[in-house]
Amino acid sequence: MSHFLLGLEEGGTLMLIGMGVVLLFLCTLIFAMSIMSKIVIRLNEIFPEAVPEVKSKSSKSVNSIDDTIVAAIAAAIARKRA
Repeated sequence: MSHFLLGLEEGGTLMLIGMGVVLLFLCTLIFAMSIMSKIVIRLNEIFPEAVPEVKSKSSKSVNSIDDTIVAAIAAAIARKRA
């Protein structure tokens, strides 16, 4: 019985040490990521990325439908009904 309790005590100690190490690692990771985030935000203010301008190729509105598309849809509906 004494051998069992000794093993249980060692297992519990090892478990608590392991959980403590994992908790310490995760807290360090969160701290490091928050510091890196602040550094990246600061660097982005100093060296902003150039955003290319997108020029429209046509003056049509986005919602307008081409006449050929309308004709194709009408032909498909007529064929389906026939």
